[in-house]
Amino acid sequence: MSVKHSLLALLYEKPRHGYELKTGFEEMVQGMWPLNAGQVYTTLDRLERDSLVETPGHDKKDRKLYTITTAGKEELWRWLEEPVGRSLFKDEFYFKFLCANQVTYENRQSMIRNQKETMIKDVLHLTHLKKQMVGSGNETMKLLIEGALLHLEADIKWLDMIAES
Repeated sequence: MSVKHSLLALLYEKPRHGYELKTGFEEMVQGMWPLNAGQVYTTLDRLERDSLVETPGHDKKDRKLYTITTAGKEELWRWLEEPVGRSLFKDEFYFKFLCANQVTYENRQSMIRNQKETMIKDVLHLTHLKKQMVGSGNETMKLLIEGALLHLEADIKWLDMIAES
């Protein structure tokens, strides 16, 4: 997840102060990823240093306002166009599975079962969220939840496959 790019996306809409960016981020991700206020301001300092945002002034409450620059928009577009790489072997459970096989781990089936139970809980949680989204008009979040459910379904099938091997 790129806090830098999410802040640029929020600033693309309109100028904002730091706290507005924090709350805007949390609204955008439906509270699924909390964001520390310190991280917002540290990121804003870097964005300003790199000329991706600027501070043209303050709002009525004397809070520093940030706006996206042309370079910031170009960086946002570049990032949006860049494909996201995935490495299966950077998944922590894949690595645990490799290590368990390396040392002939006796509780391998228990390890697989525990992972499957965790994923089933995730499926139940996401299914509950999906039901809450009905009628919300937030099609983007519905699609993200659906994608996460499909990933979990595939992972659970894979766990069943390795449990039988």
